[in-house]
Amino acid sequence: MLQLEEVLNSSPLVFPVLECFHIAGFILAIGATAVVDFRLLNWGMLRQSPAQLARDVTPWMLGGLLVAIFSGMGLYSSDPDMYYLNWSFLIKMACLVMAVVFNYTIHRKAAQAEAPSSSAKIVAGISLLLWSAVIFGGIFIAFINPGL
Repeated sequence: MLQLEEVLNSSPLVFPVLECFHIAGFILAIGATAVVDFRLLNWGMLRQSPAQLARDVTPWMLGGLLVAIFSGMGLYSSDPDMYYLNWSFLIKMACLVMAVVFNYTIHRKAAQAEAPSSSAKIVAGISLLLWSAVIFGGIFIAFINPGL
């Protein structure tokens, strides 16, 4: 039985296809969260309450997050030394942990309101900032040489 690293490095298409799944997972997860954040900021979806919108997009957010995490573990296994020595990867992982914890604690509570409060707008801004940091951290992995 081949190890995952051998499978990922055996074909020129396996890694890019897995990376497409990783990106698609993040699009679902972050996109679903951003829709709720935009509603908390009163930037759209004004016919639905933040609570209803959060209930509607939660399965998409969770599904996308699971796809992104599991495909990310596969990508990481292709060259662990390159990743754990890369500052951009480490920043992405720190922001990912903070974003997930924030999303399932503070953000979830703010989204349960029927009408967004001023503090909910701050929560939405922090959420968008954290998820944006995850995206940019991922983008810069390819451009930052291992520095540790």
